[in-house]
Amino acid sequence: MSGEFRLRNLAWIESNRRKVEKATGGKVGYIYVPDTGINGQNELVRQFVPQWTKDALIIDERFNSGGQVPDRFIELLNRPTLSYWARRDHLDWKTPFVAQTGPKVMLINSWSGSGGDAFPYYFRKAGLGPLIGTRTWGGLIGISGNPQPIDGGFVSAPAFGFWNTEGNWEVEGYGVDPDYEIENAPHEMVAGRDPQLEKAIEVILEMLEKEPPKRLKKPVYPDRSDRIE
Repeated sequence: MSGEFRLRNLAWIESNRRKVEKATGGKVGYIYVPDTGINGQNELVRQFVPQWTKDALIIDERFNSGGQVPDRFIELLNRPTLSYWARRDHLDWKTPFVAQTGPKVMLINSWSGSGGDAFPYYFRKAGLGPLIGTRTWGGLIGISGNPQPIDGGFVSAPAFGFWNTEGNWEVEGYGVDPDYEIENAPHEMVAGRDPQLEKAIEVILEMLEKEPPKRLKKPVYPDRSDRIE
């Protein structure tokens, strides 16, 4: 049965994506980030690239098992549009090309820890959008750099801790609070519901109504004919 995990996980992700697609008329994308290691980076890019043209995004990091410090994750989600390019025989481009500047929300729960604590913390710190769900685990402490014993065992001594830009210890032992606290009760999940995702859809649609995407129109090409001698 363990060999079915990936298939079941993909089925769950695709089911959520379709729920969001249907409920928003295709305006909102859904991305699931399982951890903040190599796998999580791959999943974020794999799901972001085909959905960056959506008007808004729901980032789901529930059950995020952590890994590395997710600064690169935030950099991808927080790319501003710097310029546009008029192309002679094709659609216009923008720079950076792969970037989504619309509203975003993030789903979190108590099974998200370590890098899974840092990801929503940075998401909020960067002003990307509200957090929805339940408080994260509160295990934001690093264990890398520990020497391996000669018998092949493993030492898990804490190596580095988190403090914020105001000069205070934070997150470790507590977690990251949601802006909208929503619990997924077992009886609702058995019935096929996901109240946290439903709330995320509700909130992102409200945000889209208040902050509709900007549809810039290319300016008229300048007339430089008078410069010809």
